[in-house]
Amino acid sequence: MTIIPLTLRKANAVVAEWHRHNKPVVGCRFCLGLEHEGKLVGVVIVGRPVARNLDQDFTAEVNRLCVVDDAPKNACSCLYGAARRVWFAMGGKRMVTYTLQTESGSSLRGAGWEPTLLAQPKGKGWQSREREDQTVFHEAKVRWETKVAAG
Repeated sequence: MTIIPLTLRKANAVVAEWHRHNKPVVGCRFCLGLEHEGKLVGVVIVGRPVARNLDQDFTAEVNRLCVVDDAPKNACSCLYGAARRVWFAMGGKRMVTYTLQTESGSSLRGAGWEPTLLAQPKGKGWQSREREDQTVFHEAKVRWETKVAAG
């Protein structure tokens, strides 16, 4: 498997086609793809944290990650690990992402991330502004984090 750089346009096209429950994003800090045997099998989009209280200069969020159904084993962990390495190489100090409570998070554990919070939706779900409703806005989520090692 090989990590490659991607444009947001290409990564969003993949998300629109492959992602189970989320839509493409508006912006990003960077995007990566994962190739296997010359074929794109996964993408990760890293941006600013969606939660305003987490939006600090040295914190990034994996906003989208998706792989094809027949992606090689550990493809998700490979993308999470690559995103982490790139962000930390850029001077970042912390990364966060969210999974649905119903998802295992094994790919994140495999890439060295830790669960830090179980977040429940309130009122209108996760929406703090007007936008097209998605069922995922009304589900509990687990926040995962990884930080630069001290030292």
